[in-house]
Amino acid sequence: MTKKTPERDNTAIIKAGLSKRHRKETIFRTMGLTSLVIGFCLVLFLLSDITHKAIPAFHQHWVKLDVNYDAEWLGYEAGDSSLEDLSYRTVFRKSVYQMFPEVSGRKNKRKVAGLFTTNAEFKIREQIIANPELIGTTKPLWVRIDDDVDVYLKETQNIGEPLIRIDEFEASLVKKLYDSNRIEKRFNFEFFTSGDSREPELAGVKGALMGTALTMLVTLLLSFPLGVAAAIYLEEFAPKNRWTDIIEVNINNLAAVPSIIFGLLGLAVIINIFGLPRSAPLVGGIVLSLMTLPTIIIASRASIKAVPPSIREAAFGIGASKVQTSFGHVLPMAMPGILTGTIIGLAQALGETAPLLMIGMVAFIVDVPAGVTDAATVMPVQIFLWADSPERAFLAKTSAAILVLLGFLFAMNASASYLRRRFESN
Repeated sequence: MTKKTPERDNTAIIKAGLSKRHRKETIFRTMGLTSLVIGFCLVLFLLSDITHKAIPAFHQHWVKLDVNYDAEWLGYEAGDSSLEDLSYRTVFRKSVYQMFPEVSGRKNKRKVAGLFTTNAEFKIREQIIANPELIGTTKPLWVRIDDDVDVYLKETQNIGEPLIRIDEFEASLVKKLYDSNRIEKRFNFEFFTSGDSREPELAGVKGALMGTALTMLVTLLLSFPLGVAAAIYLEEFAPKNRWTDIIEVNINNLAAVPSIIFGLLGLAVIINIFGLPRSAPLVGGIVLSLMTLPTIIIASRASIKAVPPSIREAAFGIGASKVQTSFGHVLPMAMPGILTGTIIGLAQALGETAPLLMIGMVAFIVDVPAGVTDAATVMPVQIFLWADSPERAFLAKTSAAILVLLGFLFAMNASASYLRRRFESN
């Protein structure tokens, strides 16, 4: 009987250990890959669900109304120079009643007028002001249909049968309009060109989108140079002592402060003490800059620290000063990492709602802001407001606004990624 040598015993032990380690590595890689697949599937499911719910918001039904621009209904007399204050509502209602002469009774007539958007009379007003010669004529005019009717047409399988919020009488009126080819489905361009409205068929994202762009512009202009300057000072110029240690600890702590605290700070200091206007992108940008600064500073310091010391030594060797070395050699090499930190900070600021609610950007804003001091709202707040609305048509518009916000985020990240690649290639 032969006895195993110690060398052979060690080889068997090593092989067993390697096999065990390889099994663990395989299990770890499998778990990691599985996690990635599950995460990707969940994100894909989420985006698919949002897109499915958003599709109805990108098209809208319009109805052709035969408008009788009767001078008596308008209250217009020959020679009148002002067309601003004529009785356009009377023209709208009587024109609608003419289309349904068989309808009688105040309640039923109210339902007939309710098939059309409340903005119809303003469309008539615009037509008269632009073309006064229409007075005394009857011309067709395409106007938006009411939001409940619009949802009904998108969801019903049989036009003419009652559905949620559309009774049998209203369904019969819709069927009459549909059978006479007076209803048409169009792409909803107004969703991107209109501001907010309490009527779902009139609401758009242009105001919130402009407010978001202005707010993020202010945030970028304030947080990026201040964050990079602070990072360069702390890494390249500040002495390593007790005070700089305290500053570093506070910067790290600020990155973990709840965002609503910055909103309270903006309300108490920026608005109440400095008197800046509420609901303005300028105030929102300042508040989001305070929240974004710690992230940019931390990422910028890490990027500057990662620059090889040989770069600094080579710059000093050819006679460059400390400032020339920092801004001419270290900063360009650290810029890709700095831009990565900036993307993370701005992406976080883009989705914030709580601090902006505290400074009044939750207000109902109809007009599109033209500057950083105009009253405005932002996309996350707009989504919050629409999601809380009881009208069913706002469900699709909420999902569509989420897609617009994601598109804005992707565009912003793509721009930063392009700049980062440019710095990496130089």
